[in-house]
Amino acid sequence: MVFHAIVPPYLLEQLERSAGDPSLRARIRQSLQHDAVLRTRPAAGRERVAAAEGGRQRKVYDGENGTDLPGTLARSEDDDPVQDQATNQAYDGTGATWTMYKECFGRDSIDGAGLVLTSTVHFDRGYANAFWDGAQMVFGDGDGEIFGNLTASIDITGHELTHGVTQYTANLAYEGQSGALNESISDVFGSLAKQHALGESAADADWLIGAGLFRPGVQGVALRSMKAPGTAYDDPRLGKDPQPADMSGYVDTQDDNGGVHINSGIPNRAFYLVAAELGGNAYDDAGKIWYSTLTSGNLSSSAGFKDFAAETETAARDLFGDESPQLAAVTKAWQTVGVLGDQTPLMNAAQTNLETSTPPAAPSDQQPSEQQASAE
Repeated sequence: MVFHAIVPPYLLEQLERSAGDPSLRARIRQSLQHDAVLRTRPAAGRERVAAAEGGRQRKVYDGENGTDLPGTLARSEDDDPVQDQATNQAYDGTGATWTMYKECFGRDSIDGAGLVLTSTVHFDRGYANAFWDGAQMVFGDGDGEIFGNLTASIDITGHELTHGVTQYTANLAYEGQSGALNESISDVFGSLAKQHALGESAADADWLIGAGLFRPGVQGVALRSMKAPGTAYDDPRLGKDPQPADMSGYVDTQDDNGGVHINSGIPNRAFYLVAAELGGNAYDDAGKIWYSTLTSGNLSSSAGFKDFAAETETAARDLFGDESPQLAAVTKAWQTVGVLGDQTPLMNAAQTNLETSTPPAAPSDQQPSEQQASAE
C-alpha cells in the first residue's frame, strides 16, 4: 500500500516518550499503532469521472471516528456547506489544490485525467495525522493537546495530494534521498496551493508547512519551515526540529525510511531560495521549473538530490534559456545548499554514508548548520 503521512513517525515517537500525561501518551501511541497497520492496509477503491466531464470533482466522507474507509458521504461537488467544519475544510482544501494545479500547470486533478478527489474526515478517535493512501486523503481530528484538526491547513491537504501527483508521474521511491525528494515535492506544492489560494507572493508567504496545526502551549509554529529548516519548533515534548538547511547537516539514519522527513529540508530550502531570488509568485517561474522536472519523465524512481538538481537546471534551461535569470537562480540555490558546485563532495559523502549504513543519528541531537543558524 502507498502510505504517506504528514506528521513524521519520529515526532510522534518523541512525543510518546516525553509526554507526562498518560492519557496523551496513550492517544499518541494509538496513532503510531494505526500508522504501522495502515502501511500494510489495502488502499480504498479509486473513483474516476469520465474524461469527457473533466473539471473539479470532490467527495468528502465522514469516518465517524471509525477506521473503515471511505465512510459515509458528507459532501459532494457543488453541494452547499454542511454544519461540520472538518468536512467543509477538506472540501475547500482539496478544491484549492485542484485549482492550483489546473490554473498554474494545466493539470486535471491528481492523475491528470480527472480523478475524483476523495477525502475522509474524523478518521478514528484522536488520530494525530493525515495521509494519502494511494487513492484518497484521510484526516484525523488530532489528539486535542498537541495537534489540532488536520483539515485546518490547506498546505497539509496540498502536500498529501501531491504525493498522489508524484505517484502518477516520477513515482519516486520512498526511501533515502529519493524519498526526501518525494516529501520535499509535496511540501513545495502544498505551500504553493496555500500561496495560490491566498494570493500571496513569494515574499509574502510564510513558507511553513502545517502552520496553525499545533495547539496553544506548544512551542512551535509548524511542522516544517522551508525558508529556515530546523526552526519550526523547539518544545520540551516534541524536541527540536531536526531538519538540516544544507548538506553539511545531512542526517544519516535508518529511521523514517532513511530520513525522508528530515533531509527534505535541503531541497525545500533550495526551492525557497529560487522563489525568493526570482520574486513575484512562487507558483509561476519557480513552480513551473519544479513541475516540469517532476513530470518530464527524465527522473528515475531512485533519483537523488544531485540528479534532481541537474534536472531542474535542464527544465529551467528549456523553459527560459541558457542565459536566463531563472537558470542562474536554480544553479545558485543548489550550490547554496551544498548539492551542486564546490560543495558537491558533501553530497557525495552523505550518500556514501547512507549506503554503508552507518549508525543512525538521533534526530533530537541534530544541530543546526552554520547556514541554518544564519537563516534564523
